[in-house]
Amino acid sequence: MTANEIRARSDEDLQGEIQDLRENLFNLKFRSRLAQIEDHSQIKKVRRDIARIKTVLRERSWQDLLHKSKKQKK
Repeated sequence: MTANEIRARSDEDLQGEIQDLRENLFNLKFRSRLAQIEDHSQIKKVRRDIARIKTVLRERSWQDLLHKSKKQKK
């Protein structure tokens, strides 16, 4: 998932996606401990997807705060 794809989605969709990815990450870690996973790089990919989504959500919240502070100054 690229950052542009993430930015095109709504905050609610992204929150739901984070929940799904966290569950997926838990399952991957669990299966990894039991040696039932072939591709251990999936864990890294899921963690990075979660980080990308959180970054975009944080950017949006900062933009909202900056926009509100500019309105108050005027």
